Amino acid sequence: MRHQGRVRLDRRTKDLVKRLGAEDIAIIDHVDMDRVSAEGLLETGVEVVVNASRSISGVYPNIGPLLLARGGVRIIDDVGQGVFDAVKEGDTISVVGGDVVLDGKTVASGELLTVESIEKMMEEAKAGLGAQLDKFARNTLEYLEREKSLLTDTIAAPPTRTALAGKHALVVVRGYDFKEDLDALKPYIREIRPVLIGVDGGADAIIEAGFTPDIIVGDMDSVSDRALRSGAELIVHAYADGRCPACERLEAMGLEHTKWALTATSEDLGLLLPYEAGADLIVAVGTHANLVEYLDKGRGGMASTFLVRLKVGPKLVDAKGVNKLYRTSVGPTDLLLLASAALVAVTVIVMISPEVREMLSLLLLRVRTIIGI
Repeated sequence: MRHQGRVRLDRRTKDLVKRLGAEDIAIIDHVDMDRVSAEGLLETGVEVVVNASRSISGVYPNIGPLLLARGGVRIIDDVGQGVFDAVKEGDTISVVGGDVVLDGKTVASGELLTVESIEKMMEEAKAGLGAQLDKFARNTLEYLEREKSLLTDTIAAPPTRTALAGKHALVVVRGYDFKEDLDALKPYIREIRPVLIGVDGGADAIIEAGFTPDIIVGDMDSVSDRALRSGAELIVHAYADGRCPACERLEAMGLEHTKWALTATSEDLGLLLPYEAGADLIVAVGTHANLVEYLDKGRGGMASTFLVRLKVGPKLVDAKGVNKLYRTSVGPTDLLLLASAALVAVTVIVMISPEVREMLSLLLLRVRTIIGI
């Protein structure tokens, strides 16, 4: 099978999807493709993905490649890093079997993955999951001692223009099912009006849901210019030593921002900010909570997240999976009650309005005349 298209390439999948179209061929460099990245690729409608690395290395059973294959995407896997030198953005290439062809010459080759081959690799990867769990737990314990101040000390969170004390705060992270859970929470957002905090790309998720973020927290590597210019307060996650690579981007855009240097993840900062500011309730959407999700994020441990959740736990409501908990539906009984209420309303109008009664009498008379009664 041959597929021809224009090249869009980037070593960061989350950056590539922002400019990828259905007619393009995506070239990425993504070891152990995670679920969120795969879902992002599927949303673009792209039909062919060429990966310089192994989409599933066997370290753990990551589901990203399987989602792509089941979604009808052709995955040419492990073609090697040379593909980034052989082709450039905008080139027109052909993908034939497992070969990448430019101007009639094969410039890279890899394995064409199928649903069956991916499922087999995932089964093999499950065998080593126990070893990953042991390594993950050891790393977590190793860093707990170093990061325990997150739990025991008062964190000096930066002040915000947006009032958080005594309010609800909704913290959105681009994790598993974040779109579905955020959609299920729309009635809550409209009624309660919580402070909306987007963690990096979570700010774009808030905008896509039809709202505007009040605060954006993170290293700003996956948030769009549109979200940054939405008027939200910008709190940049800096290194503990004060270095702030993301500040250069914001300064170039002329955007006011505040640095927050802390040894934790951006997700942790998103939860700590409303907690330290005195929020009554913190609702989390898309946060990471299990081993596979942390491995998807490339994290070898969860010390900071473990400590932060212990700290904010009394105020934290994790909305993960809320879209599966309850779905609004209209049943036959509801429709019958609605029809009955409408009938009662019409009857009352007829009874109290002489004009309506006269109009109905004339209509009845006309009908009788037509049918000869």
